[in-house]
Amino acid sequence: MPRRIAFTGAGGNRLLGDAFGAEPGNAGAGPPVLLLHGGGQTRHAWRHTAERIAAAGMTAYAVDQRGHGDSEWVADGAYGFEDFAADADRLATVVGERAGAAPVAVGASLGGIAALLAAGRGTPFAAVVLVDITPRVDMDGVAKIQGFMRAHANEGFGSIGEAAAAVAAYLPHRKPPRSTDGLKKNLRLHPDGRWRWHWDPRFLDGRRSLDATRRENDLMQAARRLRMPALLVRGASSELVHDAHAREFLELVPHADFVDVTGARHMVAGDRNDQFAAAILAFIGKLGR
Repeated sequence: MPRRIAFTGAGGNRLLGDAFGAEPGNAGAGPPVLLLHGGGQTRHAWRHTAERIAAAGMTAYAVDQRGHGDSEWVADGAYGFEDFAADADRLATVVGERAGAAPVAVGASLGGIAALLAAGRGTPFAAVVLVDITPRVDMDGVAKIQGFMRAHANEGFGSIGEAAAAVAAYLPHRKPPRSTDGLKKNLRLHPDGRWRWHWDPRFLDGRRSLDATRRENDLMQAARRLRMPALLVRGASSELVHDAHAREFLELVPHADFVDVTGARHMVAGDRNDQFAAAILAFIGKLGR
C-alpha cells in the first residue's frame, strides 16, 4: 500500500501525495521518480505506473498538483504554468533530500509542462519524461479536452454512474472498467448532492486568457536549455501531439529518446499502461550507464 505524504508548494500551498516502494534512501535499483499528473486529473492516474516502479525497487511519488485532488485549492487562484513549475521545483528539492538522489520527473500534459519549465530553469532533476506534451501542440485537440472539462465543471453530475457515462462517451476507445471506484477518486460529493470533479474550477479560468504564442516560446526555450537525459512518450493516436510536433521537439532536444505507444491517445498511461510503464522503466534503467 502507498504511504501518504505531504509537501509544501512554492506558495506555501499544501500538496498531498502517495509514496510507493522502498523507504527513502533504501531504494537501490535507481533514482526516485516524481509523477506529475495532467490537468483535471489526480495522483490516482498514476496508480498502476507507480506500482510497476515500486516493483522494480524504486520509490515513486505521485502528487496531487495544486488545485487538484487532496492538495490545497490556492486562495488567490494562482494556476499559471509558472506556478505549477515552481511547485515542481520544490518537490524535486524535497524528494531529492529525502531519497539522497535527484528524482526523475515524469509529467503528463500539464505535469510535463511544469517539469519542462522547471528543468529549463535549472531544477535538479536526474531526467525528464514528457508524456504526450511538446512545446507546440494541436490547439484543436486542446480545445476538445478543455471542452470536456468545462462541460460539467460547475453543475457536476447527479451520480457516479452519470459521470461514468460522460467519460465513456468521451473515451469510446477504452473498455469501460468493471468498477467505478477509480472514477470516484476523481470526484467530490458536494453538499447539494452533486458530484463534481476533484479540482478547483478556477484552474480553467487561467486557460482562457493564455497567450499560446508566449507559452510555446517559453517551452521551446526551456527545451533548448535541456542538458539532462530526456524522453518523449507520445500516444500514437494523440489528439495533441502529432508526428510533426514530436519531430520538432527532437530537433530542439537532439539527445532525447522517443517512444510511440501504439493504441494510446493523449492519456497514454490510462490507455496502454503496460507499454507506457515498460518504456519508463527501460529509460530509467539506462541512466548512469
